[in-house]
Amino acid sequence: MSAALGARVGNVLGFDFGLRCIGVAVGTTLAASARPLAVLTAHSGAPDWRELDALLRAWSPQALVVGLPLDGDGSEQPITRAARGFAGQMHQRYGLDVHLCDERHSSQEAARRFATQRAAGQRRKRDAVQLDALAAAVILESWLSETSCTRTCAT
Repeated sequence: MSAALGARVGNVLGFDFGLRCIGVAVGTTLAASARPLAVLTAHSGAPDWRELDALLRAWSPQALVVGLPLDGDGSEQPITRAARGFAGQMHQRYGLDVHLCDERHSSQEAARRFATQRAAGQRRKRDAVQLDALAAAVILESWLSETSCTRTCAT
């Protein structure tokens, strides 16, 4: 998390970018925690911008965090460029800082958390449609704890 943002308390939205679905989570800098919020439908990586506009109006985030999909060795893949493009569009559209966060293993962690919640009776099988939002929460928590999340779109 940036030092300037760390001095302020407020909301941050996190995104698990995908070509068909984009998971969204909301977090707070005060508690350095995040929770799943929504899964948006995307068409070839393009979200319904009206849905995103509504989320930003509702949560008034100070910054946005987009998961950066990298290969296991840290190299980029075609979807990495698409995620960077999405982050750039968000920066242009909303004028907020958009941070990119290494999202390797976020899907596995989201699946593990979901399985734990199911075993505890807190989730049902049908709730699996929210896995992308849970992955966004994992990404956002990683950024809030400052692990491997240092890239920022220029402002």
